[in-house]
Amino acid sequence: QVQLVESGGGLVQPGGSLRLSCAAPRSILSMYAMGWYRQAPGKQRELVAAITRGGSTNYADSVKGRFTISRDNAKNTVYLQMNSLKPEDTAVYYCTKYSGSYYYSQVDYWGQGTQVTVSS
Repeated sequence: QVQLVESGGGLVQPGGSLRLSCAAPRSILSMYAMGWYRQAPGKQRELVAAITRGGSTNYADSVKGRFTISRDNAKNTVYLQMNSLKPEDTAVYYCTKYSGSYYYSQVDYWGQGTQVTVSS
């Protein structure tokens, strides 16, 4: 069983920033691709960003240029820096682990989720 623990969610005004963190076991972070998904009320869960074992990244079109995914293997943490937030970014954000070193593999573990609310 792999435990992924998210933190950093909260309430922010439109145009503001938040940084989400996901703590993962060191053995996992150095070997597998990781990602962030989100689910807004009444909508399907969607990929936000992913990062391979080697550091290559992939983003949803809706967040390109605003969000940045990164990983710090020394700190056993994956980050999602979110800038220029919009009300439509409001969702529960989930940290995920992929079954392989690339994000073309399947997601096999999910965190518990952290709420992000963008509102004035």
